Amino acid sequence: MSSQIISLTTDFGAAGEYVGAMKGILLGINPEATVVDITHHIPPQDIAHGAFVWGSVCGYFPTGAVHVGVVDPGVGTSRRAILLVTPSGRFLAPDNGMLTYVLLRHGVRPPPSAAQFMQPVSTPVPEGCQAYSLTRREYWLEPVSDTFHGRDIFAPVAAHLSTGVPPEAFGEPVAEVTALNVLGNVVAEDTVEGRIIFVDHFGNLVTNIEKSILGGRQARVEVGGAHIEGVSRTFSDADGLAALVGSHGYMEIAERDGSAARRLAVGVGGTVTVTIKGSC
Repeated sequence: MSSQIISLTTDFGAAGEYVGAMKGILLGINPEATVVDITHHIPPQDIAHGAFVWGSVCGYFPTGAVHVGVVDPGVGTSRRAILLVTPSGRFLAPDNGMLTYVLLRHGVRPPPSAAQFMQPVSTPVPEGCQAYSLTRREYWLEPVSDTFHGRDIFAPVAAHLSTGVPPEAFGEPVAEVTALNVLGNVVAEDTVEGRIIFVDHFGNLVTNIEKSILGGRQARVEVGGAHIEGVSRTFSDADGLAALVGSHGYMEIAERDGSAARRLAVGVGGTVTVTIKGSC
């Protein structure tokens, strides 16, 4: 499986030299590559935000594309650099939780853990996928900086991968990688207590309550001291606050022509309680 497409998702911003340096390495190794910027405006060091954006977008690329996701406050430490190979693409990232939603979209649910919400937990590699720890320095840019593995490790490995170098050439296989503890909803007979996992550009509050949990039933939603009756189909169906199933497949809280995050003064980690009222 090879592809000339390489996508980049980072928290580097667009004003500095960092993204340009990565692109220079990519094109120096593979001049035929098509480099796609998903975004470089992930909030600095915000792994949870970066993981959600990355996992939400990469599934829409052609099969076999190479995806680089670098939000890496632990750069230069003992944290591993990982290549995850899936049927839909190849993913390169620090082993710090950036792969969370890629793993979820390939059927993996992190095992029960005492870890608190959004804390890292070791998670099995999905069935049908392979993961490798990047240890083969011959595919790196030398000397390797302790503060810029995006340029010195992830970019050159991505470029070599896009030219057809097999994944196993880059390091040893691993059976587990790191995911953030984003699930763990409390589900009772008629209530679900979830958490906010992402706040988008519009101030919509994306929860970890999946569409399947709602099952098309009527519900009452409590969040940030507000109560919302029913689950809307579109943003325009409500006057003010609305609960609806968004394009990611999770329930989210929105405010028509406004920002739910600003109105409710809640963000990632906030609690959302859904009371199921019966079948429609």
